[in-house]
Amino acid sequence: MVTECGTTLLERTRGIVAPYAGREGMLVHALQDVQGVFGYLPEDALRVLAEELGVSLSHIWGVASFYDRFHFIRRGRNTVRVCTGTACQVQGSRNVLQQVEKLLGLRNGETSPDFSFTLETVNCVGCCGLAPVVTVNNEVVPAPEMERVLADLRKGNGGND
Repeated sequence: MVTECGTTLLERTRGIVAPYAGREGMLVHALQDVQGVFGYLPEDALRVLAEELGVSLSHIWGVASFYDRFHFIRRGRNTVRVCTGTACQVQGSRNVLQQVEKLLGLRNGETSPDFSFTLETVNCVGCCGLAPVVTVNNEVVPAPEMERVLADLRKGNGGND
């Protein structure tokens, strides 16, 4: 796999992991950096990580799969999360999810074919007073503004006017 910079995934991963080689307790940091570059944790990158850090691939898998922030499949550049916590359910999060699914043409858990969006639900984002809550790239978006923000993201202007 050749990355956008023309280097291979393996070369790129070795560069990311090099500062952590030989240092204990750095696995989560290395995983964050790998995911930060690729947007997810490609299996080949995890194999390089295992070699460079001298730990087993199963150990890396165990640590990475423990945290819900790590992803093993490629995700969209923009992540839309619909809160399904109790307060949001009471205030209509099911309808909001259906609206977002229709706007993006995705179902919960899917990523668009062009990798623009990933849609998922989350149990609570801690903004119960604003329920129902949607987050776009970790920013809380008031329900009335959601459609405009998603349209702006489709145009590529980041959703902030």
